[in-house]
Amino acid sequence: MQLNFAAREIAIKLVYYGPALSGKTTNLKSLHGLVRDDSRGRLMTLETKDDRTLFFDLLPLVIKADGGMTLRVKVFTVPGQVVHASTRRLVLQGADGVAFVADSQKSEAENNATSFLDLRANIKELGRSLSEVPLVIQFNKRDLPNVRADAEIDKLAKKSKEPVYKASAVSGKGVLESFFGLLDLSFRRLDGEHDLSNKLGLPSGAFLDMAATALGHEGKARALSAAHVGAENGGPR
Repeated sequence: MQLNFAAREIAIKLVYYGPALSGKTTNLKSLHGLVRDDSRGRLMTLETKDDRTLFFDLLPLVIKADGGMTLRVKVFTVPGQVVHASTRRLVLQGADGVAFVADSQKSEAENNATSFLDLRANIKELGRSLSEVPLVIQFNKRDLPNVRADAEIDKLAKKSKEPVYKASAVSGKGVLESFFGLLDLSFRRLDGEHDLSNKLGLPSGAFLDMAATALGHEGKARALSAAHVGAENGGPR
């Protein structure tokens, strides 16, 4: 988190992590299309000819609070390919929350597990524990054949400490749910550590509704954030 009193701005960093081709960039593209024009910046992507992220993607979002402060949310993706391990660690540095995007296809279970272990190792390398980082898990590509059954994901989610969302990022399904879930967890953690509600001039617990209104989804934030399986309390671990 970065706090600039002179500019009356607070900036937080969210990172979408996961194996190659799991749909991290597609999540950002869908999110870009689902929020208000005046609340989003230019979506920056750097891809290879086979649509793989080469370095990172970045989607800046702007949330203006009634008290005059501005919250800037920078949403990054990391490249999933094994050869980009150092880049993933670099992008993860300073992350205030992480969405792990898993591929729902049965054939990708091992790649999901390897990528999650990579996330844990990189967080540790940065001097943090994964338990300290707000985290949501998204099972993407639910629109494809040969995916893991809903019942199987529900069973996994019941054992998870993290909220688990089901998504088809290519159609936008589950994209806002995952985003608002992560934004909620991340803000609550930062609010507890840095009293952000007071700095933004917000009543306690009002952030998520304010953010949803600013992004064009007034009155929907709580329902979107709560549309997960597992982690019934939905709070930071």
